[in-house]
Amino acid sequence: MNLPDDLQYAPTHEWVRPQGDVLLVGISDPAQDMLGDVVFVEARVGARLGAGEVAGTVESVKAASDIHAPVAGEIVAFNDALAAEPGLLNGDPYGTWIFQLRPDDAAARAGLLDAAGYRAVVEAA
Repeated sequence: MNLPDDLQYAPTHEWVRPQGDVLLVGISDPAQDMLGDVVFVEARVGARLGAGEVAGTVESVKAASDIHAPVAGEIVAFNDALAAEPGLLNGDPYGTWIFQLRPDDAAARAGLLDAAGYRAVVEAA
C-alpha cells in the first residue's frame, strides 16, 4: 500500500498537500485501487463546504464515489487535466490532485491523519 509520509489523509480516502494558501486534494492509492479504472471526475468549484461534505464525484467502471472536503473551506479550482484524462488518478494518484481548497482555518489540518493513522483505517476496513 503506497502512502507517502509527507501527506495528510482523511478517513474518507482523500489526501491533502498544502501549497501556499490552498490545499491540494486527491484520492489515495487504496481508494483508486478500490474504484478501478476512473472514467469521470468532477468537483464543485466555488462551493463553500464543511469538513466531510461532498466536494465532488469520482466515477469508475465499477462504481461512483463521493469525494469529501477534508476540512471546511471553499473549492477554488478543479484540475482540468482530469476532464480530458480521468485515468490520471489511476496512474499517479499522489501526483494528480482533483481540487484546490482554501481552508477556513489552516489549523483544521491538525485533525487529519498521518500515513500511519490512515493505514490503520484502511487495514481495519
